[in-house]
Parts: sequence; structure tokens; C-alpha cells
Amino acid sequence: MIKYFCCWLLLISVFSVALPAEASVCRNYQGREICIVDIKRSAKNYWEYRVILSVDGVKQPLEVYNCRDRTTVKQDGTVLAFGQNNPGEIVCHFFKK
Repeated sequence: MIKYFCCWLLLISVFSVALPAEASVCRNYQGREICIVDIKRSAKNYWEYRVILSVDGVKQPLEVYNCRDRTTVKQDGTVLAFGQNNPGEIVCHFFKK
């Protein structure tokens, strides 16, 4: 009897632990699936976001999106203007609503 009670107790304790959720916001944009895996808004410059995206299931490196100037800062420091089909549009509209 005690053996079964210990098994049930162990089973209940295993399933009662909540694991952290991997939630991401995904949008279909220009025929691609763009997911915001991680996003952090700058405290100093509220128009800048540090973002890790997933494009069609491929995780991208961290980039800084400047929504005021419509530019992206790559990890190597390269600054690029938003071009056609840029996922920065999704990032900049994320908090706009």
C-alpha cells in the first residue's frame, strides 16, 4: 500500500511542476513566417527594440531595430535602412496598438 502511495505521490509531483513557456508572436508577412522570439524595449530610447527573430523557423541573431529612424543595427554594427519586405515593420508595430 505504501509503495503505491509513493508512486502516486511521485507521479503527481512530476506533473505539478510548471515549465517555462516558449511563447512567441508569429505573423505571416510577405509570404514568410516571422516570429518574435525575444524582444526588449530600450529604457533610454523608447523607440529602439533589441529583438531576436525567427524567419521561416530559422532563428536570427540579436538585432536592434530603431523605429524612429527606420533602421536596423546588426551585431557587427552595420546600420541598414528598412528595405522592402523588412521584418522591422512587424517589430515597430508590435507595441504601437
